[in-house]
Amino acid sequence: MTTVPTRDAAQIDTGVGSLDRQIRSIHDRVLETAPSVARMACALYDPADDLLKTFVNSTREGTALTAYQYRLSDSESLSLLARSLEPRLLTDLEHQLDPYANTHSAYVLEQGYRSSFTVPLVHRGAFIGIVFFDSRDSDTFTPAVVRELLLHASLIGLAIANEMVAVSSIVGTIQLARDFTQLRDDETGAHVDRMARYSRVMARELAAEFGFNDEDVEHVFLYAPMHDIGKIGIPDRILLKPGRLDPVEWEIMKTHTTKGAEMVDAIIRDLELADVPDEEMLRAVVELHHEKLDGSGYPHGLRGDEIPPAARIVAIADIFDALTSRRPYKQPWSVDDAFAELRRMAAAGTIDERCVDALAGCVDELAEIREHYPDTE
Repeated sequence: MTTVPTRDAAQIDTGVGSLDRQIRSIHDRVLETAPSVARMACALYDPADDLLKTFVNSTREGTALTAYQYRLSDSESLSLLARSLEPRLLTDLEHQLDPYANTHSAYVLEQGYRSSFTVPLVHRGAFIGIVFFDSRDSDTFTPAVVRELLLHASLIGLAIANEMVAVSSIVGTIQLARDFTQLRDDETGAHVDRMARYSRVMARELAAEFGFNDEDVEHVFLYAPMHDIGKIGIPDRILLKPGRLDPVEWEIMKTHTTKGAEMVDAIIRDLELADVPDEEMLRAVVELHHEKLDGSGYPHGLRGDEIPPAARIVAIADIFDALTSRRPYKQPWSVDDAFAELRRMAAAGTIDERCVDALAGCVDELAEIREHYPDTE
């Protein structure tokens, strides 16, 4: 049977994500009337990659399924649920689930769950994810309990939608600013798509080491494309200069990190976005992705653990994609050559070797990302 990535239920309570806290609070209320609902878990849907990804959960008995993703199209039953947008009730999981269908089915049976209630989440008419309610009893989901769980699923969906709106507002504002300023640089759409996904790979693989929960991993993915927004404030004569920058120009170029952080603060303030998830992570990605472990980076010369994990991850994703992509001034490097360079940098003490190892351990997934998000000629 497939090995399932899990954490002890006690560990889940240490998650810092706001939605993690909310789902645990909702679970507390559910247990008052349905004490045998042992698990509430939400999977988020990414339509660009057709992926369902573990996102937030409250698991009170046994272990929690984390750091897991699978293609929606690979599950006939969940694909039907996503199309119909109708909930599903199963009361005999041992005979209704195929343990070899996917890791999630195997996990549910391994945990001894006997019944489940599955609710699709919808925002503005679009399918955005699924909430799973699981019990080790077969008669948990009475009509009264189902009515209550539908209400709680709506609350979870609303909380997720609010978070998505906050992030979308920031992303949309930044993109609009780029369009109005006619920003022209090497940051193609395909580049930011790839490096965001490379960042998610590293965050997922290093979740336990960096203390990330699935919500944190998703935020790394969402915020990675914003890392260079401060370049909007860099003059074209410097940003687009074909040759080497002189010392004065280089000092101006380096200010894109602090300019970016100022932009983030201004957007959050001007749009009155009080519920931006993981604001500090967003600022770290934007302002600190050029810091180096040995203190030789900018803008603050931070060292070692002073550099937040998300900034370290995004830095390596950015370098890896730059090395393996074609640019007007160079041909793409091979993946092997790119990793040799990353390992050289890690050995020199400038980037995190753990992140490099995590990325290198997922070369097949990286190849899929490059194939799915190619540069246009």
